[in-house]
Amino acid sequence: MRFTIERSGLMKSLSHVQNVVERRNTIPILSNVLLQASGGKLTLTATDLDTEIIETVDADVVTEGGTTAPAHLLYEIVRKLPDGAQVDIEYAQDDQRLHVKGGRSRFTLACLPRDDFPEMSAGDLPHKFALEASDVARVIDKTRFAISSEETRYYLNGIYVHAANDDGDVLRAVATDGHRLARYELPLPSGAADMPGVIIPRKAVNELRKLIDDGAGTVEIALSDTKVRFEFDGIVLTSKLIDGTFPDYNRVIPQGNDKSLILHGSDFAHAVDRVATISDEKKSRAVKLNLEEDRMTLTVVNPESGNATEELSVEYNSGPIEVGFNANYLLDITRQLDGEQAQFWLADPGSPTVVRDMEDERALYVLMPMRV
Repeated sequence: MRFTIERSGLMKSLSHVQNVVERRNTIPILSNVLLQASGGKLTLTATDLDTEIIETVDADVVTEGGTTAPAHLLYEIVRKLPDGAQVDIEYAQDDQRLHVKGGRSRFTLACLPRDDFPEMSAGDLPHKFALEASDVARVIDKTRFAISSEETRYYLNGIYVHAANDDGDVLRAVATDGHRLARYELPLPSGAADMPGVIIPRKAVNELRKLIDDGAGTVEIALSDTKVRFEFDGIVLTSKLIDGTFPDYNRVIPQGNDKSLILHGSDFAHAVDRVATISDEKKSRAVKLNLEEDRMTLTVVNPESGNATEELSVEYNSGPIEVGFNANYLLDITRQLDGEQAQFWLADPGSPTVVRDMEDERALYVLMPMRV
C-alpha cells in the first residue's frame, strides 16, 4: 500500500477517528486505526467494539492495500508535520511496518495485521430517516447535559429518542439523571413513525456532536432495536444502543403547577453564579429562591464561610414561596435558553418545577427541588 495525501485532510480525519479509540486498551488491535487505500480514496476505521467510525477522504493512491497503525501516535505525528506538507505513507508487506514521510521527517511505525481488525457489522437497520445537521446538533445540545453519569442505572446513560404522538407527531429526545430532566422535540421526519424507542449512549452522542461541528448538511439515520448509524460528509458513525428500558418520563413531568415565574435568563444565571460562589459544596451548591410579588431573593448559606444574597426583579404574582435548587442544575438549564426570558412553573417547595424557554416551545425542563 502506498498513497500521498495533504496533511490537513489526513489530520482532520485522524482527529475524528482517534476520538473513538480508548487510550487504554487490553486488546492491542483496538488501539489501532485501519487504513485502506483504493480507487483514489483512503478509508480510515476505528472502533471500541461499541462505537465504530469510518471516514473516507481523497488521496493519491499509488498502490492499493491496507494495514492498521497506532491511532493516537499516527495522529500526533501528522499533527506535528508542517502546514501544507504532502504526507507520503507506505506499508511494506515484507517488513510489516508503516513508513510515514512529511517534509524532512521520516517515521516508521509497527503495524498489526488488518485481518485482526474487528468488523462491527451494522446488520439490518430497517428504520431510516434524515435530519438536518443543525437539528441534530440542537437536540443534542438541549438534552445531553441531563444524561446520568451513574453507571448503576445504565439505562439513563444516554438520550432516549422515540416517535411520540401524545401532542402531535414529533420526534422526541429525553435525558434525565433523576434530579433533572431535559426534553426536546422536532417534527416527525418521514420514515421515523414506526421506529422503536432507542437509548443512544453518551459516547456516541458526544462523538456525533463533535463531527457535526466540522460541517454537515443532512444526516442520514438508520436504526434497529440494537444499533444506530449516522451517515454524512463521507463519515459513517455506528453505535450499539443501550439495552435497557427507559423509565416513563411523563410521570415526572408535573401537570398541575400553577405558580408562574417569568425572569430574564442571563440576569438570573449571573445572580445564581454570584451567590453560589460562597458555597464550597461542589456537588450540591444549594441556592434558595424566596419569591414574593415581582421580586426574587437568592440566598446561599455556608456555615463555614458565610452567606450571600441577591435580589432580582421578576414577574411573579402567585403568593410567597421558598424553594431550593442545585445551583449547577439551574445554570445548566439557563445555558440552554435561546430567548431572553424563561418561565418557571412551580407548585410547592417539595414538588418538581417545570422550566420553559419562552423563545422555543419545543424545549422543556424539569428540576427537582432541594431542602435548604
